[in-house]
Amino acid sequence: MVSALDTRQDERRARARAAAAEVCDPEIPVLTIADLGVLRDVEVAGDEVTVTITPTYSGCPAMRMIEFEIVTRLAEAGFPDAQVRTVLSPAWTTDWMSQEAREKLRAYGIAPPQGRAGGRGALFGHDTVACPQCGGTDTERVSEFGSTACKALYRCRSCGEPFDYFKCI
Repeated sequence: MVSALDTRQDERRARARAAAAEVCDPEIPVLTIADLGVLRDVEVAGDEVTVTITPTYSGCPAMRMIEFEIVTRLAEAGFPDAQVRTVLSPAWTTDWMSQEAREKLRAYGIAPPQGRAGGRGALFGHDTVACPQCGGTDTERVSEFGSTACKALYRCRSCGEPFDYFKCI
């Protein structure tokens, strides 16, 4: 039997989760932390809200900004004392990214991660990365690092455009 208190808590949790899920990645503003899979959990106990996040990597410089944005969004949604808990284990993986996130990346001009994390192609650097501009697959890696540590710099031999590839981690 579901009580009125349980229903109220479920509604508060859904409202808190929706507010936290709106926070955008400051490095790739077309993606939310929910798109990326960085948002792991939202707990509501009475008036207390705790949001659990996992960084894309332990040294990600965007995490402090993301924490600040989560607390701000939750305060605006009526949760003034929200806490953010960062969890490093299990480690974040690109497998946690939604399909919508991958499409948003491509539309933004960044090639999304190919396949699943731990794939043999990624291990030996044999991924075929499609150009997000023209869709061509005649591409080459120019540098292991792109505009951020989680991206590599590629160039398309078909259209000549350079582009970032979000590494498969």
